[in-house]
Amino acid sequence: MLVTTSAVLLLGLAIWFLLHIRYLRWLDALLCGAFGFLLSHTLAAPLVSFLLSGVNGLLGQIHF
Repeated sequence: MLVTTSAVLLLGLAIWFLLHIRYLRWLDALLCGAFGFLLSHTLAAPLVSFLLSGVNGLLGQIHF
């Protein structure tokens, strides 16, 4: 749950930044959000979750 919350906050920050520099319009951001919401209720949701967990595992192994 913590990783999901972190990912949502990170993606939200990225969307805010793109909106702030006017690279992304509000309608685009709403469509991305709606797509993500609908995607979470499909058969692709476990695959997306698995891929995000794999990326999280790779990023967790990076030491600065």
